[in-house]
Amino acid sequence: MRGDLKSYVHLLPENPGVYRFYDATGNLLYVGKAKNLKKRVLSYFGTKQTHNRKTMRLVAETRTIEYTVAESEFDALLLENNLIKQYQPRYNILLKDDKTYPYLCILNERFPRIISTRKFIPEQGEYFGPYSSVTAMKNVLELLRKLYTIRTCNLVLSDSNIKNKKFKVCLEYHIGNCKGPCEGFQSEENYNQEIEQARNILKGNRSVVRQFFQQQMEASAGQLNFERAQFYKEKLDTLDKFQSKSLVVNKLLTDIDVITITGSGKYAYINYLLLKEGAIIFSKSIEIQKQFDEQNEDLLSLALVELRQQAASASTEVLSNVPVRTLAANLNNRVPKIGDKRKLVALSIKNALELKREKELTRADRPPRKNPALEALQHELHMATLPVVIECFDNSNLLGTTPVASMVRFVHGKPDKKNYRHFNIKTVTGANDFASMQEVVGRRYKRILEEQDPLPDLILIDGGKGQLASACLALKELNLYGKVAIAGIAKKLEEVYVPEDPLPLLINKKSPGLRLIQQIRDEAHRFAITFHRQKRSRVQLTSSLEEIPGLGKASVEKLLRHFKSTRKINQASLEQLEKVIGKSKAQLVIRNNKKASA
Repeated sequence: MRGDLKSYVHLLPENPGVYRFYDATGNLLYVGKAKNLKKRVLSYFGTKQTHNRKTMRLVAETRTIEYTVAESEFDALLLENNLIKQYQPRYNILLKDDKTYPYLCILNERFPRIISTRKFIPEQGEYFGPYSSVTAMKNVLELLRKLYTIRTCNLVLSDSNIKNKKFKVCLEYHIGNCKGPCEGFQSEENYNQEIEQARNILKGNRSVVRQFFQQQMEASAGQLNFERAQFYKEKLDTLDKFQSKSLVVNKLLTDIDVITITGSGKYAYINYLLLKEGAIIFSKSIEIQKQFDEQNEDLLSLALVELRQQAASASTEVLSNVPVRTLAANLNNRVPKIGDKRKLVALSIKNALELKREKELTRADRPPRKNPALEALQHELHMATLPVVIECFDNSNLLGTTPVASMVRFVHGKPDKKNYRHFNIKTVTGANDFASMQEVVGRRYKRILEEQDPLPDLILIDGGKGQLASACLALKELNLYGKVAIAGIAKKLEEVYVPEDPLPLLINKKSPGLRLIQQIRDEAHRFAITFHRQKRSRVQLTSSLEEIPGLGKASVEKLLRHFKSTRKINQASLEQLEKVIGKSKAQLVIRNNKKASA
């Protein structure tokens, strides 16, 4: 279907939806959402200059496109989010972080416990969080322990076990932290009432809990049960003290999402806060590695959907530092400029910047990955430093005609193609590989010295002792001999030579260092051969055109610059040729083409 992809895309509807790119083996490469499916997918097949490398590689690998129409752009965003989580396509941003945040969980059991855990297993119980730190989670758990008598043991409190007196109360019962449901001292109904109150706190609905304690205190006082009233007053004080520590601005700020983004280039950093009754009940920061230079507004839309699901948010107001591009119909997005809401956004940005600082410090301190091939090469060539930058030279000519040379550059064992170089041999006549090698090595490093650029760690020469000696002469003329490592690799026996040693080095044929040298040498040879063919073809084309009577060198150059190849010149019409070299000379080319085809 590859050849028909572009025509297939023209058949796509102009509706919101999700599109999916698959490779030849049916693997899902990329999932994207669109307000207009046809326009968005067509943009991938437009001018290549507008695409980065990853986009061009994605399009090159794509063999099949599928799509799903959605009711709205937000529905498409939800579907995109679900598909990315399910299939984790290679070219999509994955909203993952490297931290396992703690949760609090009300377990699915009789007389349920409340435990802290880093594992999210939905079947195990009802989860709250994740909490941004262990300290924050412990503070909430400590509050619940102070307000309610929730058991901490892991006994199986089935009805039969309690009736058969299988268990005895423990120390927690005697110090007042548990009411002894294991021996039937507390009913399941009363215990579940406390769990329901604890659930309200975990959801951030502390006003409901406060109202309950207030009513109980007043009722006890009205019954002249002052000891019981004091009990509930202490509960209220405990709740108020915890709430005062958690207040951000004021209690009127409730049911609000705050999401902010910072960073540029390759990484973006997002922080999300969920507020209820003036307190932050959920906070999370994530790092995103960009794939296709995505805009911050699009990243926020995708992250907001995922983080709201994690926080189980039902709020309808979203505050942010940049507009969120795609929102549900019931959501209202604002970018506040002043007041308490602006302070919330500033707090969120501060958290995002803190994650950025932490990640950048981690990356700076991370030791570089070891490269076994470079380490082996350093050892086998007896080099003082690791050959991180390697440059390799090769000559190419055919019976002494159009001699050329090439230089390829490898960094950390990988091709650095933007720094490859071609050389036309200027001072050597005929097939003289030694003199040609001396010329190009001399020209390369003379220019390096003039421009004060860093020298490579290792120079490789495609050839044996003769070519190596010629390269060494060039280095000596520049006073660089001995300042940079140099070696030659002979083609026939794959032997590696170093200066001032008549015998080749003893290198294991399976050595990763030798395999890297061979790879670099082969790349230099390929690059030189390709250039030589291009030049030879151009020379042949030039000579064939110059043989046309009445057509001079200037006209030939104009034709070559405009049409680039023989085939295109031969296929050009009289009108096209006239625009380049005039009517009379264009007729000469046309007549010559007719003679050649006759």
